[in-house]
Amino acid sequence: MSAPQMKVGISSPILALAGERPAWEAAAGTAEIVRVAKTADRLGFDFMTCGEHVAVPPGLTRGERFYDPLATFSFLAGQTSRLKFLPFVLVLPFYHPLEIAKRYGTLDALSGGRLLLGLGVGNLKDEFDILDVPFEDRGPRADDSLRALRAALGKRVVSYHGPYYSFENMVIDPHAVQPRVPLWIGGHSGRALRRAATLGDGWAPAPQTFGGPAPDLMRKMLDDMDLPDDFDVVFTAPQPLDPLERPDEVAETIATAQRAGGTRIKLVLEHESLAHYLEQLECFAELAELDVRPE
Repeated sequence: MSAPQMKVGISSPILALAGERPAWEAAAGTAEIVRVAKTADRLGFDFMTCGEHVAVPPGLTRGERFYDPLATFSFLAGQTSRLKFLPFVLVLPFYHPLEIAKRYGTLDALSGGRLLLGLGVGNLKDEFDILDVPFEDRGPRADDSLRALRAALGKRVVSYHGPYYSFENMVIDPHAVQPRVPLWIGGHSGRALRRAATLGDGWAPAPQTFGGPAPDLMRKMLDDMDLPDDFDVVFTAPQPLDPLERPDEVAETIATAQRAGGTRIKLVLEHESLAHYLEQLECFAELAELDVRPE
């Protein structure tokens, strides 16, 4: 393939049932999740995702199933060796930043530094209300949490003082082993991108099908922003790919992601069964020349 290689992660099936999903996912469980993770790990995919909601109203448009990312990734870390784990995304105002630093720092330590932290402000007011978390000030609260997280992640003795969170000489043991855990900020607004550029290490907007920017708009938004060095941008193709039936889409998607300013691709595939999904992963990995390991 002529296009330069780009890191590609998977938008995990089964773990969240948002939008129209194939019937097999609703019936799938632990064995199928492990098959997906092990296959993605062997084929050289960079990361897998897991969304987060604690409790949602029945009939919610975005779906009702959301596996807990910490429990799920802790389990899968022992089943894999190089696949990274991306909560997509944790709702920052639900937690004290030291909770995230300790719990996800432990995951980073147990997995050998394979954590990517996707973080967001949240927008489901019903969930805020049932958890007794203030909704109106969630933006500045999340900003302060990001600053506190950066002060706490990867360190044993931590201190921070801000408008919402404050701690002095507290010990986190174990803690994240990465010197700088990547903080990728969700949301697709200009405000979300500014938050990512000033307080994070990357931007992970929603796909275009869920209100995120089209490739041309993403490029413009990035060009209008003063971004730090090594800033990551997660690109999701506007439509699910079918490498088996439409192999040209693979190179086209990588090229589109590069033009849009993406540094990582979050892969969404067409599939009708677990076997079909795994075949699609195999085909994409071959066409994209990922670092595939023998079975």
